[in-house]
Amino acid sequence: MLKWQDHYNSRVTSAQEAVKYIKSGDRVVLGHACGEPGILPEAMVARASELKDVEVVHMVAMGKGLYAQPEMEGHFRHNGLFIGGPTRKAVSEGRADYTPCFFSEIPVLFREKRLPVDVALITVTPPDQHGFVSLGVSVDYTLQAIRSAKTVIAEVNPNMPRTHGDSYIRVDEIDYFVPSELPIKELQPPAIGDVEKEIGRHIASLIEDGSTLQLGIGAIPDAVLKFLTDKHDLGIHSEMFSDGVMDLAEGGVVNCAKKTLHPGKMIVTFLMGTKKLYKWVDENPLVEMYPVDYVNDPYVIMRNDKMVAINSALQVDALGQAAADTLGPIQFSGVGGQVDFVRGAARSKGGKAIIALPATAAKGKVSRIAATLDHGASVTTSRNDIDYVVTEFGIAALRGKTVRERMEALVNIAHPDFRSEIRDQIKATYFK
Repeated sequence: MLKWQDHYNSRVTSAQEAVKYIKSGDRVVLGHACGEPGILPEAMVARASELKDVEVVHMVAMGKGLYAQPEMEGHFRHNGLFIGGPTRKAVSEGRADYTPCFFSEIPVLFREKRLPVDVALITVTPPDQHGFVSLGVSVDYTLQAIRSAKTVIAEVNPNMPRTHGDSYIRVDEIDYFVPSELPIKELQPPAIGDVEKEIGRHIASLIEDGSTLQLGIGAIPDAVLKFLTDKHDLGIHSEMFSDGVMDLAEGGVVNCAKKTLHPGKMIVTFLMGTKKLYKWVDENPLVEMYPVDYVNDPYVIMRNDKMVAINSALQVDALGQAAADTLGPIQFSGVGGQVDFVRGAARSKGGKAIIALPATAAKGKVSRIAATLDHGASVTTSRNDIDYVVTEFGIAALRGKTVRERMEALVNIAHPDFRSEIRDQIKATYFK
């Protein structure tokens, strides 16, 4: 019987050699977010003159996104399941595509061959003594991409933390191994201003002791965490978390002791943070990583009593519809896990779903609370799903409210400079 060491040693190669297994017309899935490989995508792009119509699929882009540059047209075409900085311009200019989907459903798209996977480019830890590698900071859709792909090419990086849960795969599930010692991609903590602090303070007032939290990315979730130091027995069931959650865990605020699902464990599908976070999660039994079709399944989420989902939006209209992934007709990001967790929290015993956003944009010139969504904007979270909306000016509790009641509640958390104008627009639009 072939030993795992023999398989591994016979398949170690350079990035340049490994990407030769990518063919014209292939669909290539990159490991997600901070789990995105560092040298394989660049080696792939270096072969551009030899390749045509290679589709590159992923969610949050943390690399350079060279395959989305104008000169790559005809060679590579990006298909984004979430849009980020390196790929946004290509999508808006029509050189790349966006596929709307819930984060929780991406593994199903791979598994059922709605999006057949030819090649998966991933990052893993070195093998352990039993011949298993860990996916580290990115299990999410990456695990299913591996299992669906015809060819799997892995960067083997000792800087990747070994995480617990369903994070391990056998060496023989990987076709080629490329040694790498690049630093794992990091997400530095965002700057938190007075507006974010005030929003964080309002949200913290809705969080009870013993709650289980889901937090998104950005200044507002990080601001919320700063107001939770006096809470007790908080838990985590979230698609991701960053350094702020680590700090609360080290301070004893997050201990997961009262969780009704996976008690004593922080459940997450991917991680984005600094080297300090990656060192902390390495072999840490408090943190367990699972695929996104489990973590973000609303029927799994609801099994956490007092589930509190905290997400953001770019605009909320007077009906309570939230646009979180578009700026007018421009695709800005993606749906991600927002709707998954809004619906899961709604079904949780004592659960709450919170949409948080600053009251204004463009340095105070534009109200994010509006009578109607901007022309061309898409609805991320419907008015039927909305529970709480929070700005720096307060909390609007919308569930069970009439259209008129929710309109008034939302106007009351808009910036005072815009409230009269929004009321006039509401009257002219909805009550002719």
